[in-house]
Amino acid sequence: MSQLNISIPPALKTWIDHRVAEGRYSSASDYVRDLVRRDQDTAQEENEWLRGLIAEGLASGVVDEEPEDVLRVIMAERRARRNPA
Repeated sequence: MSQLNISIPPALKTWIDHRVAEGRYSSASDYVRDLVRRDQDTAQEENEWLRGLIAEGLASGVVDEEPEDVLRVIMAERRARRNPA
């Protein structure tokens, strides 16, 4: 396993020590590894979400209207949802 040394302020060290003392983590290293794994999972989920949006956009086809007209319609629909008559 690789080793990484980091410097953190005392308040964060206290937080880590508290989390380890709760018993869920066996050490500060275990806690940091868990944080990094969860960050990796979040990044992967965000990438999948963005890929889904890109695929949806590509599948939606090309719009023949001018971008300004499309934005006006979208903004009008949003105002209508906010302020139903």
